[in-house]
Amino acid sequence: MIEMTLREIADVVGGELHDVPDPQALVTGSVEFDSRRIGSGDLFLALPGVNSDGHDYAAKAVAAGAVAVLAARPVGVPAIVVAPDLGSVPATSVALSSDADGSGAAVLAALAELARVSTERLAERTGLTVVGVTGSSGKTSTKDLLAAVLAPLGAVVAPPGSFNNELGHPWTALRAGTDTKFLALELSARGRGHIAELARIAPPRIGVVLNVGTAHLGEFGSREAIAQAKGELVEALPAEGLAVLNADDPNVSAMASRTKARVVKVGLSGDADIRATDVTTDDQARAHFILHVGAESIPVRLAVHGEHQVGNALSAAAVALECGADLATVAQALSGATAASVRRMDVTTTPAGVTVINDSYNANPDSVRAALKALVTLAKSSPEPRRSWAVLGEMGELGDTSVIEHDAIGRLAVRLDVDRLIVVGTGRPSHGMHQGAVMEGSWGEESILVPDIDAAIALLDDEIAAGDVVLVKASKAVGLWAVAEHLTGAAEGNTAR
Repeated sequence: MIEMTLREIADVVGGELHDVPDPQALVTGSVEFDSRRIGSGDLFLALPGVNSDGHDYAAKAVAAGAVAVLAARPVGVPAIVVAPDLGSVPATSVALSSDADGSGAAVLAALAELARVSTERLAERTGLTVVGVTGSSGKTSTKDLLAAVLAPLGAVVAPPGSFNNELGHPWTALRAGTDTKFLALELSARGRGHIAELARIAPPRIGVVLNVGTAHLGEFGSREAIAQAKGELVEALPAEGLAVLNADDPNVSAMASRTKARVVKVGLSGDADIRATDVTTDDQARAHFILHVGAESIPVRLAVHGEHQVGNALSAAAVALECGADLATVAQALSGATAASVRRMDVTTTPAGVTVINDSYNANPDSVRAALKALVTLAKSSPEPRRSWAVLGEMGELGDTSVIEHDAIGRLAVRLDVDRLIVVGTGRPSHGMHQGAVMEGSWGEESILVPDIDAAIALLDDEIAAGDVVLVKASKAVGLWAVAEHLTGAAEGNTAR
């Protein structure tokens, strides 16, 4: 974050100083909510949690070098205290917070306001460019590609993984300092107004909308409502900004009328400003294509897996070109970019010769379809075709369409000729996926329904063989990554949950 005194921070968040000997003491570092990560000059964020309360670690954080604590109550060490009623702090992420007494909401609201002021001051003083990415799927992969293509132009700050919630968004924004040139952020939502609020916290100059799918359909009720929410990003852009829109998705392309910023459309469509032609995939499901910008063109060979990454790469290219990169630099960066976030199309071949596609971080119908296509490409395009396995769990937040969407995925697995489908779970959606496969034409044990993760692991241990390719994917609440980590031997000592 930009350097501020404790007095300045208190004024920004509408808080009061408690036990502060020097109100002019400077916060020169960042903001941390984990006392184990505190360094000299940081500000410690005291958040109440399910199992512990950050206020209990305030003294430890100050002893480790924190200048003060941002808290909901006095903690006996230097602190900026914000009241649960929020006082003068505008309501920010409070709608997303559920703590009973409002203390967590107050601290999160203060964090959001601090991030907004820090980001705006950096934009004014150092020219920081904020890039926001939204869409029903592909946000994290695109954010990672963005970080790769922008890195040759200057220092980039981006969230780890999908840390894009009411805590992760402002926390990431506050990682940006005076030496940061680009801040790449994901904007996610489970309701109308959420993206607009995230854009207020870290005002973007460039906005990327990838697609409008069925993720969170249960919350929004319709694809049209999802499109309305995703479009809040382009509505937040300034006139001198840039909206990067997917020309191949009509719901996204139509957002051009909702922004005062310039619009660049990307995609396979002939009317896209930045487009890809001659798309092919190799035996590792990595896409190769020709990137066209105006009269110029250049080949790109992606190192990330899945043909769906082409659209993500085009969006990243549009941003980098806007920020001053030349086409050759963009192509080189895209071709060298590898998966940077865990459990997202992470392809590993075990010592036993089994290839595991760990895409288990989360799942929605669009991302599952893309992952299944990548699985089949990887398995079937090898010199000697390999047996494909899809280990799938439930997709969450689909509302009344849940069983229908799961049925469609089961049918798609059969149409794509996936050799074995293991459906994990006992709920109606899981039964719907298995039944869809059976009704589409699966026979014997091509599709099998197992009750839990242990049963899936036991079945795989009994039946997989060298050369097999296994996709593991489900909504993160299912915890299906345990299957992938068992197969790759990564579970031991792995605490990244």
